[in-house]
Amino acid sequence: MLDALPSPTRSLDDLSREERAFTFAHFTCEHAWVIGNILRNALRTADCPAIIHISLSSSQTLFHSPSMPGCMPDDEAQTRRKAATVLRWGHSTWYLHCKFDGDETRFGETYGLAVDDRARYSLEGGGYPIFVKGLEGVAASVVLAGIHGEQAHMVLLKALDEYRGLRNDFRSPMRSMTVK
Repeated sequence: MLDALPSPTRSLDDLSREERAFTFAHFTCEHAWVIGNILRNALRTADCPAIIHISLSSSQTLFHSPSMPGCMPDDEAQTRRKAATVLRWGHSTWYLHCKFDGDETRFGETYGLAVDDRARYSLEGGGYPIFVKGLEGVAASVVLAGIHGEQAHMVLLKALDEYRGLRNDFRSPMRSMTVK
């Protein structure tokens, strides 16, 4: 099923527009829960083990789950690297992959990263920024680790698009409760 996804664009202008096209009015644990479950269900349907991680720029984890058994310990490390990349540079990891043609050495040299610091970041697709209206910078990151970078980027886009279709109709059960 993941092989049926189209290849993502490599145009930096298009990727930048794509990232900003979906800006939230606000972003909470409820948003993360719905997006995380959309991703988990899609990956389970595709019989694809991956780690799904959604966290705020403060590093507070809002959602973290394997899609199914079969994930590797390195996938956990990769979630941290992808989130750090998104939060520091304000772009998807796929955007940075395309900008540097996947060359992590050139990436590190361009940003003056010491060799030891380069291991903290990743240019593999699968990390995506969440922007909130009125907030400067990235509010949160959504990360997939354990599947190929191009596929991870497209799975994220598809999930965010599905969420976009749901968001106007989404109503939290907590909003209808009254506290006495």
